Amino acid sequence: MTDQIAPSSSTPKDAAPAPATKKEKKAKPTNVVIPPKKPKLSKAERRALQEAQRAAKAGGGGVKSGVSKGGGDKVGAASGGGGDASGKRSRGKSVSEEDKKNGVDGDGEDNENSGAGTRGDKMVPLFSHLPRPKAPLELHHQLSSISPNNQQSTLHPAIPTLGHLYLTHSLLGGNARCRAMLQTFALLLQSYTPPPPSRDFRQDLDHNLLKPAFQYWTSQCRPHSVSMGNAFSFLKLAVANLERELEWDSAREILLESMEAYVTERIEYAGKAISRHAGSKIQERGDVILVFGKSEVINLLLLDAALVDKKTFRVIVVDSRPLLEGRDTLQILSRAGISCTYVLLNALSYLMMREVTKVFLGASALMSNGSVLSRVGTACVALLANSNHIPVL
Repeated sequence: MTDQIAPSSSTPKDAAPAPATKKEKKAKPTNVVIPPKKPKLSKAERRALQEAQRAAKAGGGGVKSGVSKGGGDKVGAASGGGGDASGKRSRGKSVSEEDKKNGVDGDGEDNENSGAGTRGDKMVPLFSHLPRPKAPLELHHQLSSISPNNQQSTLHPAIPTLGHLYLTHSLLGGNARCRAMLQTFALLLQSYTPPPPSRDFRQDLDHNLLKPAFQYWTSQCRPHSVSMGNAFSFLKLAVANLERELEWDSAREILLESMEAYVTERIEYAGKAISRHAGSKIQERGDVILVFGKSEVINLLLLDAALVDKKTFRVIVVDSRPLLEGRDTLQILSRAGISCTYVLLNALSYLMMREVTKVFLGASALMSNGSVLSRVGTACVALLANSNHIPVL
């Protein structure tokens, strides 16, 4: 049994060298710690982990839960110090992220400053397009900064005066705000001094007079309405269409006449046309019409139907907070002798089922896809009227 077996040709010493085309694997560096893969937790284990972390935070944060988010203790014990260190890092990272979300510092105590900032920065994506409401102190500082007594040197006094009306909601309604803007632009054109003849007054008028005023109103005071945006685009186009060699006095008269024609044709005549068309839908006697908030066109058609066409109907004015604009509608219609009922939006479902025959709603704009842009709450009124088979105009 002492015979030795001769080495076969399959030993590593006699093996043929590897082909040169294959790349040799690089040796892994010894000073780099690669964290182990975290095993997946079941639903029950994740729930237990969350409960343990809540209990640790509620107890003051002095005792951390022994189970890491990725099971780092078990893997760390098997892989030595590197795994333990990586498990600690993962636990520390998970706790710190949750502390930031909940406004709690590393000791488990409430961090009032950071918590207040986190709560103030929360925003629901559904309402992210709306301007953030201002705190009373912030609103006070903004009002003092745009008051006529604290005017910016580069702005005409009429610009912050109108901006103050926009910001305080003293001037409401898309048509009213558009008229006030065009009247202010007319005042600015009267006091405007054109540049030397070597420069184009059209470019100077656009960049140094129109744009700064409009940007000031929209950025510092209140977002512009659709009618204001259309009127501003119209005015810019009218300035661009002026001839360069035209005298400034003649150009100013053209711009003033264009703004007057815009107000007459696109605001006043359009409102009268809508009033005539919608007023024909009201019966001679017995209609109960529901309106929401305040609309200049709706008030015009109701007054024309009652005073000009001598129709007999009753109006239910539905209002909502915080501005309660329906009170102005109630006052205007009551002075004209129209029978009115004033309710808030939460009583709408009761009234809609009992006596309403038609619903008239004001609109700020009509989109290309047929959608209507109006005040908040208009969709609730329209949907409730549709569910009760009541016509909406």
